Amino acid sequence: MLRITVLVSGGGTNLQAVIDGIESGFIQDAEIGLVISSNPKAYSLERAKKHNIKYMVIGKTNYPDAEARTNALINALDEAKTDLIILAGYMSILDSKMIEAYRGRIINIHPSLIPQFCGQGFYGKHVHEAVLASGVSETGATVHYVDEGIDTGPIILQEKVPVLEGDTADTLAARVLKTEHKILREALKIVIASINKKGDR
Repeated sequence: MLRITVLVSGGGTNLQAVIDGIESGFIQDAEIGLVISSNPKAYSLERAKKHNIKYMVIGKTNYPDAEARTNALINALDEAKTDLIILAGYMSILDSKMIEAYRGRIINIHPSLIPQFCGQGFYGKHVHEAVLASGVSETGATVHYVDEGIDTGPIILQEKVPVLEGDTADTLAARVLKTEHKILREALKIVIASINKKGDR
């Protein structure tokens, strides 16, 4: 059974998508062993609690020193015997030490078609505002592996979402979010199969 740790900062709808995918049997041979939030007030923690998943807070509030925060994260991941890390709305940049420790085993969901509208400053609502300002007719979502860059790791899965006339950042975000939930579950199946095939655990 592959053990997943999910890193979150906010409401956790992508976390919920993974939980639902596992509980429904769509995602097999995996379980969420731990949820770590950078934000002590994140609703994601309530989702973890509701599904009896162990959770903890490791963020700037309780670990103001960046190096101590990274060490606490790595220790928590190791103690949870983490095989795969999912960044699901996690609003902090991972230190290279952590990326090196879990290279090839960290994935992220991003609300655009990478390499468009990604990188420094492109997160949350900012992505959708930039999409609308550009006048493009379609956007989408991307699941990718995490490396030392920002949104630069190898792409696992993408899906397009149309930009509709009259869209606001909020209406576009809501439509993209549905696609995020879908492709995150599908990408997880691909990644889990790949890890199991390699025996890289």
